Amino acid sequence: MVQSVLGSLTLGYRPLWNAARRLAGVQLFVHDDDGGQADALHLLRTIDELWSASSPPLLLAPRSQRILADWLGHAPPGSPPIEVRDAWLADPATLALARAAHRRGLKLVWRGPLARLPEPEVAGLFDTSLLGVATSDAVAALQMARGPRTGASAPVNPVFAGQIYEDVASRALLTHCLDTSGALALAGWPTEDVLHSLRHQLQQPAHEVVLRLLKAIDDEQSIDRFEQVLGQDPLLAYRFMNYTNSAALGLRTGVSSLRRGLVMMGYNSIRRWLGDQLPGASTEPDLRPVRESMVLRARLAEQLIQAGAGKELRSEVYLCSLFSQLDLLLGEPLGTILRRLPLSDRVYDAAVQHDGPYAASLDVAAALEGDDVAVLRQLCKRHELEREHVNRSLLQMLRALAPAADAQGA
Repeated sequence: MVQSVLGSLTLGYRPLWNAARRLAGVQLFVHDDDGGQADALHLLRTIDELWSASSPPLLLAPRSQRILADWLGHAPPGSPPIEVRDAWLADPATLALARAAHRRGLKLVWRGPLARLPEPEVAGLFDTSLLGVATSDAVAALQMARGPRTGASAPVNPVFAGQIYEDVASRALLTHCLDTSGALALAGWPTEDVLHSLRHQLQQPAHEVVLRLLKAIDDEQSIDRFEQVLGQDPLLAYRFMNYTNSAALGLRTGVSSLRRGLVMMGYNSIRRWLGDQLPGASTEPDLRPVRESMVLRARLAEQLIQAGAGKELRSEVYLCSLFSQLDLLLGEPLGTILRRLPLSDRVYDAAVQHDGPYAASLDVAAALEGDDVAVLRQLCKRHELEREHVNRSLLQMLRALAPAADAQGA
C-alpha cells in the first residue's frame, strides 16, 4: 500500500446485517484529513488490489464532497457502490456528477431520511437507498406490525423492501424491517435493546459455534483451528476459561489463554465439555450480530498490534478485546468478571482501566466502529498510532471476513 493514501485519510466501518442475521457487507466511512489532498481514486485502487472474491461487499461512504466528486467523476465501473448524501444533491454540480456516474455504470446508494425520499427522476440514479428511521417512522412501522385497532383502517407500512435501514433502535423494529418488510440489510444493530429484551434469560454460548468446534475435533483439525473457532464466541471462550481453571479440573497452574487450556485438556475432555454445553446452547438469531460484532472488534484489536509482535501476545490482545464486552452479556461489572480468571494485569488494565500496553489497540478498535472522526483522531494522537497503520489494519481485517453464503451484496 502507498503511505500517502492511507496516511492522509481517516477510515471507519459499520457492518450491514441481513435477514438471516448474517454479515451482508460493510459500510466503509472515508474522511479527508485536514487539507483534503488525499488521492481518493488511489484508495479505490488499493481496495481493488486487496479485495478478493471471498471478501465482504463494501459500501463506500465518503464524508467529504471532494472525495465524492472524485469518485463520481472518475471511479471506474465495477467499483464498490458509493453512498451519496441527499443534502449534497442540492448542489447542481454534485447532481450532474451523479447522473454521469450512473450513465457510466457506477452503483450508487442514496442516503437520507425515510420521511423525505427523492423525486422519481433522482431516485432512478440509485440502485438502492440507505434510509434513516426517525422516531415517527418507527412508531408508524410498529403500529403497522401490530395491526389496526378495532374500527380503524389498516396503517400504512413506511418500510420498503430491498432497502438498507439505519437508526433502527429496537428489536421489534428490526424484526419488522428484516422479517416482515423485506429490508435488504440493517446498518448497525440495536445491541442494547436486543440484550434488554433478553435480560430475563441466562445468556448461553451459540449453538452453531459449539457444533463447529465439535466438528473440528471430530475432524482432528489443528489446535490453531480449535483456538480460532473457540474465539468466535465470547461466552463460550469465557466458560471454557472458567472450566479449565476450576477446582474440578484440578490443574496445578492457572490457564491464562485459550490455547493453553486446549492443550491441557485434550480432545476427549474438550468433546465431553462441549457435549455438556450443547443442550442449553443459544439458537437466538438476534444475538448473532451482537456476538459477531464483538469478534470483529477482537480481530481488529489483534491486527492493530504493531508488526513483529509474537503469536502469544497477539492471542492475548485478541482475548482481551473479546472479553472486554462480557459485562453486556453477563450483566455484571467487567472487573468482577475478569478477576475470576488468572488473566494478566495487562488484560484487566486495558479492558477495565483503559490503560497499559493493550489500551491503544482496544480503544482504537472500538473507535473505528463508526464515523466519529474527532474521537478516532484524538485516540490515535494520544496513543501515538500512525494513521496509515490504523487504516491498513482495518482494511486487512475487513478483507479477511467472509460474508454469509446467503448474504446479498449491499
